[in-house]
Amino acid sequence: MSRSEPMIAATGDHIITVFGQRIRVRIRPGRGIPLVLCNGIGAGLEVLAPIVDGLDLEIPVVSFDVPGTGESPHSPLPYGFPYLAWLLGRILDKLGIDRVDLLGLSWGGAVAQQFAFQNPRRCRRLVLVSAATGVLMVPAHPRVLVKMATPRRFRDPEYATDIAAASYGGTARTDPERVAELFHRQVHAGSLRGYLYQLLAGSLWTSLPALWAIRQPTLIVAGTDDPIIPVVNARIMHRMLPHSTLHLHPGGHVDVVTDAATFGPVISGFLRSARARPRPTRAPTAGDRYRIDDVRRAPRI
Repeated sequence: MSRSEPMIAATGDHIITVFGQRIRVRIRPGRGIPLVLCNGIGAGLEVLAPIVDGLDLEIPVVSFDVPGTGESPHSPLPYGFPYLAWLLGRILDKLGIDRVDLLGLSWGGAVAQQFAFQNPRRCRRLVLVSAATGVLMVPAHPRVLVKMATPRRFRDPEYATDIAAASYGGTARTDPERVAELFHRQVHAGSLRGYLYQLLAGSLWTSLPALWAIRQPTLIVAGTDDPIIPVVNARIMHRMLPHSTLHLHPGGHVDVVTDAATFGPVISGFLRSARARPRPTRAPTAGDRYRIDDVRRAPRI
């Protein structure tokens, strides 16, 4: 690795205050461009810990709790994704971090897209996992959306197990307890008010008209058995993002987290490579489980 690459030495949990808003931040030190993790709705940073463990150990990682989740108090007023992108930028300023890569899971994919749009010179690469374009997307079935309307799955292990198969697909269909265990590894599930603010932010935002302006190399990882974000959304994003690579796998919404040992090297390879390269394409089969099968480059616009 080049000696000119920045070294991120800070480690552990920190409370960063930006204009009165306290945000919990966790840093894993390393060398090179840091990867910022943006979590799904209602989830604290502990939920993405398996992804951190699955990545190349030299990649520095920054995780944070958005207002109203984990150990970050809720915002006094509702907010939108432009505010969250601005807030993240100020946090990075206080940490002395200039340029970053971003990984957004589900709802966090909106934060990552917005940050890349607002900070084109500051964001080097994007990884969008089980993500979509916001309110203008192909929606999940109403039965699935109803289950996502409250944070109960983060607080009630039995309920989380009961809904895991139908809500998350993939390995959750055969091992729903893994999803419940994943959610309950977080220290605090966050407040109901914070969850409602996150729902409101998602209901008023879309990236669809602006995808052409996100010029960063982007890795899109999507499961073909994802009830929350139907895979057609990943295909639409791939077509519209100028420099994207699409990785389809036969898993579900959170398989990248529950099987991070498999997906971690894929993400690390994308972040470390000089440029994303296409691989042979083949439709995923049930026997492939989590193998990355379908990878295509989007045409330049």
